[in-house]
Amino acid sequence: MGWVLASTSPRRKALFAEAAFTESDFTFRQVAPDIDESHHDNEPAAEFVVRLAKEKARVGLTLCNDEPAAKVLGSDTIVVMGEEILGKPENINDSKRMLTLLSGQTHQVMTAVAVTNGAITLTRLCQTRVTFCEISAEAIDAYINTEEPMDKAGAYGIQGLGGCFVQSIMGSYSAVVGLPLVETRELLHEMNQIELT
Repeated sequence: MGWVLASTSPRRKALFAEAAFTESDFTFRQVAPDIDESHHDNEPAAEFVVRLAKEKARVGLTLCNDEPAAKVLGSDTIVVMGEEILGKPENINDSKRMLTLLSGQTHQVMTAVAVTNGAITLTRLCQTRVTFCEISAEAIDAYINTEEPMDKAGAYGIQGLGGCFVQSIMGSYSAVVGLPLVETRELLHEMNQIELT
């Protein structure tokens, strides 16, 4: 009855291990699910991110054919500014556009977590408000030159240099990094209880 993380992210790997520190003899392996992350027309941001987390978990399960009792965790994080969902930037100009948009403003970070064993899928959605300080054009260019923003939703990593721009946060810090610890622990416990009954 092994756990599987449907992500190759080193940040999610570390957070998943932290979330499970109270589970006895906890181990897990990682798989890399390949899903279509396109946003559907008129799909609310919260429903979008939950759908992606569930799809990652379900596709991750199909990669575990050698382990019929696998339990798979999938997660996805999006940044929402007003009505716009900010995914990973497509290029340098897109990074600059996103960081300029976030400068001096408050945005939402939504992280969804899903766990599945094939028969049952459980989900949690964590929403965090993040406020940026004003960022100069020079600081934005310097940050982009580090290449840190290029693979991050919203073009920043709070756990890295991007944390320099975060003036305040209301909600889960770990969710902004990529995996909410409290909600993940709840799902682990709930799925393990289901497995035991």
